Amino acid sequence: MDSRHFVIVGGGTCAGAAARTLRAEGFDGQLTIISNEPVPPYERPPLSKQFLTGEVAADDLAINPVGWYAENKVDLLLETEASTLDTTAKTMTLDDGRRLGYDTLLLATGGRPRRLPDLDSDRVLYLRGIEDARRLAEHMSTGDRVVVLGGGFIGCEVAASARGLGLEATMLEMLDVPLQRVLGAELGEIIAQVHRDAGVDVRTGERVESVRDTGSGLRITTDRAVLDCGALLVAVGLQPNTELAEAAGIACDNGILVDAHCRTSATDVYAAGDVASHFHTSYNRHVRVEHHDNAIKQGAAAAKNMLGRQTPFTDQHWFWSDQYDHSLQSVGIATGHDEIVLRGDTATRQFSAFFCKDGQVLSVFALDRGKDIIGGRKLITAGLSVTAEQLRDESVNLARLVPRPTSQQAPQGA
Repeated sequence: MDSRHFVIVGGGTCAGAAARTLRAEGFDGQLTIISNEPVPPYERPPLSKQFLTGEVAADDLAINPVGWYAENKVDLLLETEASTLDTTAKTMTLDDGRRLGYDTLLLATGGRPRRLPDLDSDRVLYLRGIEDARRLAEHMSTGDRVVVLGGGFIGCEVAASARGLGLEATMLEMLDVPLQRVLGAELGEIIAQVHRDAGVDVRTGERVESVRDTGSGLRITTDRAVLDCGALLVAVGLQPNTELAEAAGIACDNGILVDAHCRTSATDVYAAGDVASHFHTSYNRHVRVEHHDNAIKQGAAAAKNMLGRQTPFTDQHWFWSDQYDHSLQSVGIATGHDEIVLRGDTATRQFSAFFCKDGQVLSVFALDRGKDIIGGRKLITAGLSVTAEQLRDESVNLARLVPRPTSQQAPQGA
């Protein structure tokens, strides 16, 4: 039996995936998960969608089966915080005063919603964990109007869920369109129209001036109107939970800085998931990604590297969002693009947008066109130069533009 003790701090997707990978890869030493959550590691994406609408129950969210932790001898410390970390002594102090030693540590501490100051009402809600989702679902069960502050993916998904339940919903976004930072103005306007057609009151370029609890609801005053509602969901971004790492002297900058192997600046300390600012060799810079798929794959990669595999994490980040009957997907990172090429028909809302630089595809966004995501991922990974005409031409099979490996050339990752 391996004499080492591996510790994972975190209770989300990344932590669950890392623990599962460690055992699957043959690590049979002591394994401990420290989580401030009340339940074992679970998936978060349904919290803004199927969990709110009652299609998915809490028990369905588990990353690993209920009995998996006991069967695999994983010590699961729930509702527990790691208060301090000493990377020299390789010890942690927990919030109940216990001290815990480790040989190798994974920080998968995730993030928390950015909060607005001076909003003291139980009708002002945030969405990150399962208890947040339960509170939001309880408010939505009253049938009152829901106002969503923020037009990012979480805000859009909650607005769609509210309409799916037959509730009146308002979306407040300070920018010109929802998802503007991700898609730009032209494509963001299409998403805005999707929500308007579904009955959402989408109000863009509008700033909240005050929020007052009237006792029976909330009164929101903006620079243009006064809105009454039963609950306000604030969805204005995520703050990475770096406090434990920073206090321990680990390098942080918009997340915990890690190299291509998920190693932090401290010996035998790794980080992955929403909290990790990971050096991606494809972009030659650090990127921090707040996606479910990234949390799973990066958690697994970190686990393998904790075991000495020395495998860089080079995955092309993929994300999806279900809104009404539409499937939104993206792959890659669009930062630095100099051209957007459209494929399909924006009028019918079945199209893909290719974000390119110097003829190379950096990222693809697709609305109800999953096949383009598959082809786009291959183009991004290959770093292949393609023309705008090839991308626009729907008769061109994008995946086949990438040459297959020859018999002398092993496939990537082999």
